[in-house]
Amino acid sequence: MTVVSRFGEFTGKPTLTRLALASVVGNVLIVGTGGAVRLTKSGLGCPTWPRCTDESYTTTPEMGLHGVIEFGNRLLTFVLAAIVIAAVVAAWRQRPRRRSLVWLAVAAAFGIPAQAIVGGITVLTNLNPWVVGLHFLASMAVIAFAYAFWQATREPDGPTRPTVPGPLRTLAWLTVVVAGVVLVVGTWVTGSGPHSGDSGAARNGLDPESISQVHADTVFLLLGLSIALWLALRAVAAPAGAVRAAGLLLLAELGQGLIGFVQYFTGLPVALVGAHMVGSCLVWLAALAVLWSTRERQPLAAPTAPAVPTRSLEAV
Repeated sequence: MTVVSRFGEFTGKPTLTRLALASVVGNVLIVGTGGAVRLTKSGLGCPTWPRCTDESYTTTPEMGLHGVIEFGNRLLTFVLAAIVIAAVVAAWRQRPRRRSLVWLAVAAAFGIPAQAIVGGITVLTNLNPWVVGLHFLASMAVIAFAYAFWQATREPDGPTRPTVPGPLRTLAWLTVVVAGVVLVVGTWVTGSGPHSGDSGAARNGLDPESISQVHADTVFLLLGLSIALWLALRAVAAPAGAVRAAGLLLLAELGQGLIGFVQYFTGLPVALVGAHMVGSCLVWLAALAVLWSTRERQPLAAPTAPAVPTRSLEAV
């Protein structure tokens, strides 16, 4: 088998879908490892960027465990970049080539260096809590692009149509928007709390108790919208996939809410805070899944061959 044919197999649709899914999983994992950097006070383990020190791009023995943790998180960015570059190549090699699929792959790929730059600014600003929050929210944006890319690899190339009544589609969109608001307010809570990433990092100055109450209020709003969406989808006999996606969103929110309440009343233990960060990614993905489940993409109609004029027997 030639190298070209092997590469063609590598860039086939099943592999493209796996690469897209790996991009989603990798972006969630890097949020988890980024949380580990902050929770172990390793945020300035590499005190500068893009180098780890003024003289070295890698950690040094003098920097200890904090340097290893921070540098390890930086290395994961290169692994994720390799995955998305391979996905872009695979999308480009698809035949027939789908322009929308290529653009989604490129968007997911460019999110990785953009996120790395925000991470560098985070270090250069000595873990400014507002920039740290932006770093997390940038990951949520990249996850959204990666998820859209993954879904596109599993769908035909054609127009979309809603599979539920218009008001429920609007409710699904509203649920996603409120989920995004919950994430934003969650970064404000984090910026007011004790886990700054380094003992000398500043806090955002917000009252932790007050902003936590605001966060809880937005969570209750999200939960109410999700319950309403689940019940409404069942009432109109929506496709089973949409009802199931709404149910999974509810379960993700309840699990995330439980972790949030326990961590708040137990003094924010590191393990629970880390689980809460990863849980935020899962709730975000579940909300996106509900939105995607309320529409479907239809295959393009096959072009009809032009009629070939025939000569009558009399003409012959």
